[in-house]
Amino acid sequence: MSIDSLRRSARATVSGFPPGFWWLWLSTLVNRTGAFVLTFLPLYLTLELGHSAWFSGLVVALHGLGGVAGSPLGGALTDRWGRRPTMVTMHLAAAACAAALAVVTAPWAIATVVLLMGVAMQAVRPSINATIADMVPAHDVRRAYALNYWALNLGFAIASIGGGAAAFLGYRTLFVVDAVATVLCAVIVFLRLPETRPETPVDKRGEPVAEAKVSMLTVLRDAPFRTLVLLNLLVCVVFTAPWIGLPLTMAGQGLPASSFGMVIAVNGIVIVGFQLLVNKLTDKRSPVLLLSLSSLLFAFGTGATALAGSSVAFAMTVIVWTVGEMIHVPTNAAATARLAPEHARGRYQGVMGMSWAVAGFVAPIAAGAIVGGPGPDVLWAATAAIGVLAAVGYYTRLRKALGDEDGPSRETFTKERGAEDGVARDGVARDGVARDGVARDGVAESGVTEDGVPEDTSRNAGAAGQASVSA
Repeated sequence: MSIDSLRRSARATVSGFPPGFWWLWLSTLVNRTGAFVLTFLPLYLTLELGHSAWFSGLVVALHGLGGVAGSPLGGALTDRWGRRPTMVTMHLAAAACAAALAVVTAPWAIATVVLLMGVAMQAVRPSINATIADMVPAHDVRRAYALNYWALNLGFAIASIGGGAAAFLGYRTLFVVDAVATVLCAVIVFLRLPETRPETPVDKRGEPVAEAKVSMLTVLRDAPFRTLVLLNLLVCVVFTAPWIGLPLTMAGQGLPASSFGMVIAVNGIVIVGFQLLVNKLTDKRSPVLLLSLSSLLFAFGTGATALAGSSVAFAMTVIVWTVGEMIHVPTNAAATARLAPEHARGRYQGVMGMSWAVAGFVAPIAAGAIVGGPGPDVLWAATAAIGVLAAVGYYTRLRKALGDEDGPSRETFTKERGAEDGVARDGVARDGVARDGVARDGVAESGVTEDGVPEDTSRNAGAAGQASVSA
C-alpha cells in the first residue's frame, strides 16, 4: 500500500464529523493525558503512606463501586439536565477529588474521596456517549466511538509515560496535575461544546407535551437492550480478568514482575497504533457479527493464556484479546445508542456503563480467588467458555434487534420493544405520525400533508404522537 493510499485511508477515517465532535475528542484526550490518580494510587498508598496492600486493593475496589452508582446517576442527569451541564459538573467534581487526594492522609478520608471520584468519573461517560449519538449521523456513530476510544487510550499512554518520568516530583504533584487537566477538560466542554439534548416536543398550541417518564426500571424492561447489557457484562468480566489473573499466572511460572509490565504494555501499544486501521477494516460491518467476533477473540485470547509459558507467548495472547477490545468497545456503544430512544440516550448509556463498573468490581475479586484456589488454568478455561457463550448470545438473540448497520429499519422490531401508549420509539407511531415525514393518515413532519395542511401546522399537530422520553 502506497503512502498516498494510506493518507487517503486516514483522511476517510477521520472525515465527516461536525466540529463539536472534535472538541469533545480533544477534551477526552486532555482528560486522559492527565489521568495519574488510578495509575499511581496503589504505589502512593503503599510506598509513601505506608498502608498495606490489602488497603490499597480495597481503595481501588471502592473506586469501581462508586462507578456502579455513578453510571446510572450520570445517565439520569444527562437526560434531565442536559449533556453539557452533566459533563462540566462531573469533570469538576472529579478534579476536586483528585486535588483532595493530594491533601488528605487519613484512611477513611482517602477511601471516601476515591469512592466519590469513582462516582464522578463514571457519571460523565453517559453524557459523552449520548452527545456523540446526538451530533453524529447514525451511519458514522460507531466510527465516532472508535475515534473517541482511541483518544482515551492515546491519552492514557501519554499519562503512563509522563507520570513515570515525573514521579520524582512526588505523587501529590501528579494528583494536582490530574486535577488541573480535568478542569481544563471541563473548560473545553463549557466553552466549545454545544448542548445536544433533543428539544421537548410541543403540541398543536406550541406548548410542551407531557412526556412519558422513563426510569432505570423502564430501561431494564427493554428486552433487547437488557440482553445487550447482560452479554456486555459477560464480555467485561472476560476483559477484566487478565488485569488480575495475568500477573498472578506469570508470577506462578517464575517470571519477574517487570515481565508483566512489558506484556500488558502491548495492550496500549496495539490500541494506539492500530485502532484506526481496525476501525477502517470493520467499518459498515454488521454489529451482530462484530460483537460475536470480538467475544470469540476475547475467548481465544484469554483461553490461550493457559498454554503460554514465556513473556512472548503471553504478549501474543494479549494482542488477540486487545483486537477484540478494539472491535467490541465502539460497536457496543453504537449498539446502545441505536436501541435507545433519543430522549433517553443518557439513561441507556448509564445502564450500559453500569455493566462495565460491575465487572470492574466483581471480576478482579473472582479472578484472584480462582487463581489462589483451583488455579489459573481454571480461570482461563472459564473466561474462554464465557466468551464463547457471549458470542453465541449475540448471534442468536440480537440479530433482529440490531439488524444490518446500514439502513436500520426497526419498524417491525418496535412492537417487540413495547412501544406503549401508541407511540413507537423509532419515530413511527401507531396512530400514523412519523418523524421521517411519512404518515399513514397524511400527517407529515416536513413538506405539505396529503390534505394540504402546511408544514408548521402538521408538525405541531403530529408532535404529540412523536416518541419522546424525558426525565
